[in-house]
Amino acid sequence: MKLIAGNSNRRLSENISKRLSTDLAAADIRTFKDGEVFVEIQENVRGEDVFVIQSTSNPANGNLMELLIMIDALSRASASRITAVIPYFGYARQDRKAGPRTPISAKLVANLITTAGADRVLTVDLHAGQIQGFFDIPTDNLFAVKEFERRIREIHNGNIENVMIVSPDVGGVVRARALSKRLDNRSLAIVDKRRERAGVSEVMNIIGDVEDHHCVMFDDIADSGGTLCNAATALMRQGAKSVSAYVTHGVLSGDAAERITASDHLSRLVITDSIQTTPEIDACSKIETVTISGLLAEAIRRIANEESVSSLFD
Repeated sequence: MKLIAGNSNRRLSENISKRLSTDLAAADIRTFKDGEVFVEIQENVRGEDVFVIQSTSNPANGNLMELLIMIDALSRASASRITAVIPYFGYARQDRKAGPRTPISAKLVANLITTAGADRVLTVDLHAGQIQGFFDIPTDNLFAVKEFERRIREIHNGNIENVMIVSPDVGGVVRARALSKRLDNRSLAIVDKRRERAGVSEVMNIIGDVEDHHCVMFDDIADSGGTLCNAATALMRQGAKSVSAYVTHGVLSGDAAERITASDHLSRLVITDSIQTTPEIDACSKIETVTISGLLAEAIRRIANEESVSSLFD
């Protein structure tokens, strides 16, 4: 087994390699002045089971090209199996035709990864479950809910009687219910919102009685942070004791960190390290990061040893 890391999230890749007691394979991955990506694998990978670790986060197109070219290089170097480990799968929000003459970009990206030569995909918390069906190769979609459950119990010192799980939109109810079940079937509330355009949301109504509860919002992606801050304000106005948020993929683009810092009602945002954090995010006292390196390392170990990974989905 060999692990090869792209440039999108070296910190996570190094943590995974430490947990597996395996060094990252030597590779030269750089970008020329004109933007072209160059990859050279500097170790023999012939007949090896290779795992390429690369999130397709910002810059999404550059990191995606790195991933595709790394896969192609490994395929031409006669690796026996290539698994694309994509902690954050970019373009996942473009998973359907939202209007006339629009693409299904998530399907296009899945086709590109398959055509490049990947034999398997390992990812975390896809924005929509049907994206697994976009791939014509085995695809494992892991969930970060275990890490969040553990952190929630720690923060509340094991006393979760007053905790209520909140879905920030109607589409995330299934995800929120999964966390609720893990937390001894805590009550569930839903934020009903209207989105005028991408990146802008307006909270309309709270479905459920949140009064005197510690509200925990749970979502897969936080981009601008506007939805979380608006929802936190609405929940506090409905009588919530506190509002925190747990999000798998902290995209947090633009001035998201400043917006979260300035929010009077959102007390805490917990994200995973699926996307490497920026200095601005690291400096934000309200944002906390939990690692999914253990989850990914265990999945990689099981795949390499031809063992079942189904228990990791529970």
